[in-house]
Amino acid sequence: MSLQTSKFKSFDGVELAVHELGQGRPLLLLHGLFSNAQMNWIKFGHAELLAEAGFRVIMPDLRAHGESAAPHDPKAYPEDVLVSDVGAMIDFQGLDDFDLGGFSLGARTAAKLLTGGTKPRRAILAGMGLEGLSGWAQRRNFFSTAIDKRNSARRGDPHWMAIQFMKSQKIDPVAARFLLGSFTDMDTDDLGKIEVPVLVLCGSEDRDNGSPEDLADALPDGRYASIPGNHMGSVTKQELGVAMKMFLQE
Repeated sequence: MSLQTSKFKSFDGVELAVHELGQGRPLLLLHGLFSNAQMNWIKFGHAELLAEAGFRVIMPDLRAHGESAAPHDPKAYPEDVLVSDVGAMIDFQGLDDFDLGGFSLGARTAAKLLTGGTKPRRAILAGMGLEGLSGWAQRRNFFSTAIDKRNSARRGDPHWMAIQFMKSQKIDPVAARFLLGSFTDMDTDDLGKIEVPVLVLCGSEDRDNGSPEDLADALPDGRYASIPGNHMGSVTKQELGVAMKMFLQE
């Protein structure tokens, strides 16, 4: 199998990168904040494992991430722009019978798509808890402060790890700040609208986005599974891809 990368123009003409691996049933995977498809899904073997299981793994780099464009025009970041981008990509790809998964910000985006009427066969919300779908202001302020302190923070600062990760992924700070302001909170009562089976998958030490157990309980057909690791570490564990594959093959 070889990784294929293409570009498409989203609803407003901004060019986004999409990486694909494998053939078979479409599986759309959305990465986390300040990450990209390579870091979340490819580097640690999750995409390869899923492709070998018979999936066509479709992995966009979200706006202002990875190989996708990172405009400096604030008009390029309307409310819930990532939801609009993924919706445009689903239309562009002609996906009507597919599975959907996301990690952290990707899970937040996937949850918005699900409550907005997108209906995959199955969905995975990884690295996400119930509180992570609402109360975004606190997280936004944390990451905005990390951007402000990217050249002044020292080891031991609570923002240090986030800053180092942003730098390692070559995140554009101007675009990132605009993007952070585009996210809106979800009314968690809307989770009751989700009719598809959903796996809530979280590291055993990960409560960065609240309680995954409570999120699973709030879903009409939700289930919770734990894998080793904290929020950032769980992505590196083989168990992440294995749990995803087992759920999708049920």
